Amino acid sequence: MEVRVFDNDVERALKILKNKLSKSGFFKELKLRRAYEKPSVKRKRKALEARRRVAKAARRKKWSPR
Repeated sequence: MEVRVFDNDVERALKILKNKLSKSGFFKELKLRRAYEKPSVKRKRKALEARRRVAKAARRKKWSPR
């Protein structure tokens, strides 16, 4: 991942970097890896995430702007 700094504006570049890392799921992955997660809990979490993704996709498909 690369972020370019223009006119020595480091704060803006950091903001852009954090935004990119957040959208890629980096911070979520870090949080999950901080502690051991039992396989049963991991399965349940992944199933819940999948259900949420499917429901969100269904909501988006159901509603279409004209």
